[in-house]
Amino acid sequence: MTELAIGIDGGGSSCRAAVADRTGKILGRGTAGPANILSNLEGSLENIILSAKEALRDAALAPETVSSVSAVVGVAGANVGDYGSRIEKALPFADGKVVTDALIALQGALGDSDGVIGAFGTGSVYNARRNGKVSGIGGWGFIVGDQASGARLGRDLLERSLLAYDKVRPDSALTAKIMAEFGNDPERLVEFAHVSKPNDFARYAPAVFEHAGNGDDVAVAIVRDAAAAIGENLDALIWPGCPAICLLGGLANAYRPWLAERHRALLAEPKGDVLQGAVELAVKRLKVETRGAA
Repeated sequence: MTELAIGIDGGGSSCRAAVADRTGKILGRGTAGPANILSNLEGSLENIILSAKEALRDAALAPETVSSVSAVVGVAGANVGDYGSRIEKALPFADGKVVTDALIALQGALGDSDGVIGAFGTGSVYNARRNGKVSGIGGWGFIVGDQASGARLGRDLLERSLLAYDKVRPDSALTAKIMAEFGNDPERLVEFAHVSKPNDFARYAPAVFEHAGNGDDVAVAIVRDAAAAIGENLDALIWPGCPAICLLGGLANAYRPWLAERHRALLAEPKGDVLQGAVELAVKRLKVETRGAA
């Protein structure tokens, strides 16, 4: 009988896993490379499995134990086409379920309570639970979505840097820094953009917030646009009497001071992070399995 559960947060910058017993006690943790299933399905699968094996090693368990655990994997893009089902079919676990990163974020932040979450890392996504019913928006990938994500911030910065180089838009200390990184050669910047993955763009996000905090006009404009997009998405999900909004992910705290007051007033500290949500769902799944086998 399966007695171990593994929760996996398949993020665009890294993949994190934690193995727990049936009480939810964390026994070990593991990390691996990015898991962006929309841009690299095979690489994502490898990192998902590797992070799980690393968590088992950390728990002093044989990596081969991976074939006898119950697992929940949360990844961006699980709601697009057949990407999620393709990953799920290839998982080596005794029982494996692929869900959206929004669902594990919701569970981690709110537990089983009602409220709204926004998660901002390499990508961005939103989810809500109202009277026990779950709904979500976003998470469409940074090419056509993921506004306010790290990848979009980086993409927008590179775009603004090119516009400044062409003297279409004003330059700033930040755009000058970016162009200097590419030898002040726009062709090198464009070449980088064409071969890069979302996490390559996302590495520019800290610089955007740092310069915005120092009053850099371009950085401020980028962050304000992103914060406005967050507001639009939150407004699409909140309702009169909504008890809480939780922000999650590596960029969550950076966005707090840029949000509208009506949203800041509802901000609450998450009960746990995205990985904790994946673990909780995996443990729930394990318990259901156990009851079914009894």
